[in-house]
Amino acid sequence: MVDEQRRIEVAVLVCPDYAPVDVVGFHAVMASMPGVNVHLVWKNLDEFLGYGGFPGRATTTFADCPADLDVLLVGATPTELLEDSETLAFLADRGARAGWVAGVCEGSLVLGAAGLLRGYRATTNFHFYDELNWFGAKTVETPNVVEDRNRITAGPATGCIEIALRLVQVFFGDEVARQTELNAEYAPRPLFGVGTPALAGPELTRRTLAESHGWTQAVTAGARRAADRLEASAAV
Repeated sequence: MVDEQRRIEVAVLVCPDYAPVDVVGFHAVMASMPGVNVHLVWKNLDEFLGYGGFPGRATTTFADCPADLDVLLVGATPTELLEDSETLAFLADRGARAGWVAGVCEGSLVLGAAGLLRGYRATTNFHFYDELNWFGAKTVETPNVVEDRNRITAGPATGCIEIALRLVQVFFGDEVARQTELNAEYAPRPLFGVGTPALAGPELTRRTLAESHGWTQAVTAGARRAADRLEASAAV
């Protein structure tokens, strides 16, 4: 529980071609809480398009983002952010002091590239379990949300809401978190029940991986280069 007189500072990374599905639910939950400032952070305040043409802009630049955050969250971003020195430096700086560091989907790889998951249990999109290990994380394939000390990571989409509900519990207590879950009517009932490789079975999983090969190959290549640079810098 936090001091009711203190503002809770939360930063969510956004950028051109980021995945809104990985952050919007988190933003909605956290911004509904009293005394919470949610900053959508990027290099500048220019308008941009997220994945699928979703329009948006940051509310706070890297330079103006509070130095000491209660929460720093990253969802899936374009592959090039794994190698964007300005973004990784910002995340490393704020994440080193943040009360909680959170990653959703491929955002966990970005946190890893910033050096924020070394030695922590963490998870990501099922496409990138092996790649997450390259950053010194200890990949956990289940459950959807993995918490290790002040690191909390999840798979895509609904994972951002589950992280938010957990942090509402941390900051405001069990009863507020329970009421928040009820107000949101958060009770997922998936249409097909195939939302994990284990549920989908080997054939559907194989086809899905094959059809997304171009995307995953690009992310894997970027993650490999980012992990090699991180390792090299740590050895200096």
